[in-house]
Amino acid sequence: MRREVRNGLIGGAVALAVGGVGVGGYALLGGSGDDKPQEVRAAGDGKGGPGKPEVKSGPLSAGEVTGTAGEFLAAWKSGAADKAAALTDDVKAATDGLTAYPKQTHFTGLKLTPGKASGDKVAYTVDAEISYKGMKAPVSYGTSLTVKRDPETGEPRVAWAPSILHPKLGKGDVLRTGESEAPPIKAVDRNGTELTKEAHPALAGVLDSLRDKFGKKTDGKPGVELFVDRPGGDKAQRPDETLKVLSKGKPGTLKTTLDAAVQTAAEKAVKGKPKASAVALKPSTGEILAIANSPEKGFNTAAQGSLAPGSTMKIVTAALLIDKGLTAPDKPHPCEKFVTVGGWKFQNLNKTEIKNGTFAQSFAASCNNAFISMAEKLRNDDLTKEARDVFGIGLNWQTGIPTFDGAVPVQSDAQMAASLIGQGGVRMNPLTVASVAATVQNGGFRQPYIVAPSLGDRAAAKAPGAMKPGTASALKSLMKLTATSGTAAEAMSGLSGDIGAKTGSAEVDGQEKPNAWFTAYRGDLAAAAVVPASGHGGSNAGPVVRAILGAG
Repeated sequence: MRREVRNGLIGGAVALAVGGVGVGGYALLGGSGDDKPQEVRAAGDGKGGPGKPEVKSGPLSAGEVTGTAGEFLAAWKSGAADKAAALTDDVKAATDGLTAYPKQTHFTGLKLTPGKASGDKVAYTVDAEISYKGMKAPVSYGTSLTVKRDPETGEPRVAWAPSILHPKLGKGDVLRTGESEAPPIKAVDRNGTELTKEAHPALAGVLDSLRDKFGKKTDGKPGVELFVDRPGGDKAQRPDETLKVLSKGKPGTLKTTLDAAVQTAAEKAVKGKPKASAVALKPSTGEILAIANSPEKGFNTAAQGSLAPGSTMKIVTAALLIDKGLTAPDKPHPCEKFVTVGGWKFQNLNKTEIKNGTFAQSFAASCNNAFISMAEKLRNDDLTKEARDVFGIGLNWQTGIPTFDGAVPVQSDAQMAASLIGQGGVRMNPLTVASVAATVQNGGFRQPYIVAPSLGDRAAAKAPGAMKPGTASALKSLMKLTATSGTAAEAMSGLSGDIGAKTGSAEVDGQEKPNAWFTAYRGDLAAAAVVPASGHGGSNAGPVVRAILGAG
């Protein structure tokens, strides 16, 4: 019973998971430090001829790169914005950016110190003094520029980008010194314990989002800061970022649903792994107790990730099959070696099968074909409706921070069959998977949230349908069996009381090992974790969830 049967495919290739990110290839051509002879061509047709000026082409020499960069930085430093902009490939954008820079930043005594060139890239350090309404403070940071050859003139030009002004600037962003748009916040957990970026680095992005969204709704007063102002985008998705504080202002207290002890346990559980994410919830209310990612900085995969959830999706599929009267825990439901759906032949890993077994046995062993075999008895949109109407997946969750609330698209044939085991087009993250487990434990969906919906008059999402009591009872028995004698038993060993769990392993194209998933609950605490490219869910993601449940 303590095994998870993964799925193979015979007779063709169907996309069971789409999780990789394609990166276009490119080659950097540059010198070793010495100037090199340049290929020359004629302007226009490239063939040269009487009266036609010759135009350089090919890789830039080291001298062209350092010379152009040095001339640009010298013009910028001297305040000659027009002259500096003329050395770029976008004169208007560069002129606007360089002209506004000293006015928006209130920088004086600008010093630009170039470093060594690396190919066509030159790093440099920016040093200045901020002078704003009687307040002064030094500032220093590093950034870089890239030199490219103009295809028309052949001349080297600085490739203009906002990051030339500061490395954290993107399109439409502004580096600004002034009163912050939102007051600073003192975020506290459910028990009043302060949550800081220093104590909880994994919450840095979450705390920035909370400040942008709720800072003005507290009793705080804005301070004066050097910050990245992101006026052109969704503040919830791309919050402003404080770079230096000149005047602290008055922080406003913001109460969250987080639990400092559970948060610490989640951070420790994922720490040290190349990639891992976890979320903990309170099933009876939907309150988010912890959010953790490794690495700590960067994208919040725990709440915003979009990954195939693998066999953890079988919780939703099991609910669908039970709701439709197609199976029950003690009903005969063997898992066959081979199943054909839509002309595609699926086989269990190593041709494993469970003969004369019950649905409970197939669920606890996570045998894929026990679920895939039911595809032809379902309509294409059945799984989509079950996920949305009973589990709240894909609704517009008002959690208080940016989240991806899951997707279970309508699919057909082999892709629909793959969706039943959490592959195909199904996409989740630890937050949504934890919510699935929490829905089972609670007997109904409670939208997750990190700040009470009453703050900001946010309406919590509600599932259109309700979980049937009989289905809830059946699912709890299935998840308890999995936790005590199925694929989750090793990770859940030693835990007692009202427990349940489900493992998952999601295949990803081009990835040697599958993404490991695990979700479980214990009393009024549910958690889920994903450890990408690590292998089996029970042995890789299981210990993460086990540590969180133990702390709660």
